[in-house]
Amino acid sequence: MSGHTIRDFVLLGAAAAGIAPGQTPAMIQSTIDAAYAKYRNLNEGKNADYIPALAKVDPKLFGIALITADGKVYTAGDLKTEVSIQSISKVFTMAQVMQEQGSDAILKRIGVDATGMRFNSIMAVEIVRSAAGAGAPEMNPLVNPGAISATGMVKGSSSDEVWKKIISFYNDFAGRSLSVLPAVYKSESDSNERNQAIGALMLAYGYIKSNAPQAVDLYTRQCSVGVNVKDLATMAATLAFNGKNPVTGKQAMDAEKVPGVLAVMATAGLYDDSGKWLFRTGLPAKSGVGGGILAVSPGKFGIAVISPPLDEAGNSVRAQRAIADISNALGGNPYAVKAP
Repeated sequence: MSGHTIRDFVLLGAAAAGIAPGQTPAMIQSTIDAAYAKYRNLNEGKNADYIPALAKVDPKLFGIALITADGKVYTAGDLKTEVSIQSISKVFTMAQVMQEQGSDAILKRIGVDATGMRFNSIMAVEIVRSAAGAGAPEMNPLVNPGAISATGMVKGSSSDEVWKKIISFYNDFAGRSLSVLPAVYKSESDSNERNQAIGALMLAYGYIKSNAPQAVDLYTRQCSVGVNVKDLATMAATLAFNGKNPVTGKQAMDAEKVPGVLAVMATAGLYDDSGKWLFRTGLPAKSGVGGGILAVSPGKFGIAVISPPLDEAGNSVRAQRAIADISNALGGNPYAVKAP
């Protein structure tokens, strides 16, 4: 055994799997089971209803998934029911633009600063414009104006070509073929006047270079993609392990571009409560009003929870609490360095 004990090999195997010393697969599973049991009957929050289809989703839906470096999937609760990905999609369209055009393309065109206003604020665009001057990049791709602009940056000669690129990129992160939920797409398309106004404004100010209606439609379509909790955890884990999907082994994104994605997630991933979330967990994360949250512990694991009832900031109540408990128990906070 070349001087190594059995314990040495166990620890080496755990490290390769992204598991901290002293943690075993059984411990990880028991931690997830405990969080599921603790929060499954929590009744705080309510479904989003400004998109009519979201109000109809079962508020009792609750699923947890965590994936480590070896592709091992740990789960609890509902793993099969799909919800619409909503604003979590913004992360991966941003990542696609970075992959295709370089990280600076997002920095220069849109910006990476938090706006300090609601995710769908038009006022934020106007204030930034008047304060900083034409074309000043003082937004980020995780609020609606920046996200619609990022979708408009994906290259393609037609709407279909752009969409094929977007969904293919999502598929690489999720490790399977995803598709749009037709009822959600129709519901959003029938009620997205505000986003249409944002798209027109971003075109007027040069953030979108042409065809704002196409950008808004594709943005609406990407938000309507159906995902289950394992899909979201796999997407998070791909970011956790330098852009390589640990389940399929495919390199979905260049490793050197991943830190920029995580940085924007850390500063703007949970709407108005992004600072509170980062303070409590240290994890880059992204929420969606469909009830999902995914979070990344770099080099350790990707985790996701789906639970539709939201707090006032638009973030899943159960998801926030379950992820925080699990991450804290497993040492997921990248800022928390244990003494030797």
